[in-house]
Amino acid sequence: MNSRGPVLHNGDVTARLRIASELRMFLPVSRRREWQEVAPDGTSTLGHHVESIGIPLTEVGPLILAGDRGVPPSYQPAPGDVVEVHPVPRPQQLPEEPRFLLDVHLGTLARRLRLLGVDTAYHNDMDDPELVVQANEERRVLLTQDRGLLRRRALWLGAYVRGSRPADQLRDLLERFAPPLRPWTRCTACNGELEQVDKVEVEPLLAAGTRRSYDAYGRCGECGQVYWHGAHSGHLEEIVRTARAWAS
Repeated sequence: MNSRGPVLHNGDVTARLRIASELRMFLPVSRRREWQEVAPDGTSTLGHHVESIGIPLTEVGPLILAGDRGVPPSYQPAPGDVVEVHPVPRPQQLPEEPRFLLDVHLGTLARRLRLLGVDTAYHNDMDDPELVVQANEERRVLLTQDRGLLRRRALWLGAYVRGSRPADQLRDLLERFAPPLRPWTRCTACNGELEQVDKVEVEPLLAAGTRRSYDAYGRCGECGQVYWHGAHSGHLEEIVRTARAWAS
């Protein structure tokens, strides 16, 4: 094998995919190699072959055929083809400001995105078909670590969330989609927008210690949750500060 890939011989019956390092995490450990061989059959598309080795198409950027010619996922590879499989460019360009829908396993990430003012829908009791319906109807990017969910043909747009810790997941999303940050403007419980309110309006809802200690309040226009900078604000402010640094 040379730097340009495997040497092709007359009679080759396979096509070869050169997998970028960023995408090899999706391959089975025993096959986590740069070069992958697939068998063209005259009907299967390049997208089908890429997914068959474990890579969701939502994570794939430009597909370049040997000779620097770009081909779409619908291209049917021929024996002897060599195709470069690249990740989605970052930041990923969307037709409008990104809005997200997160699956049941990403609740902490959902709260952190809402803290940053990013429009983020989340439900802890919604199954896969319902997630796809909401994502499509509201034009939200479906975020998940379930590769099977990303392969659903009906889904308009999804993305795999990298990382096991919420901080790593948040950084991955900010670097991939670069959403505008508007901290302290959304309800972390329901995603509603916060409105500034006078203390007298919410005093009946406050504990005595809170009334004595704080004067600035916000209230969710959807669920009515009341917010103020309290005992946990230092931790939350650190999340906001770090996120702004990642986004800059």
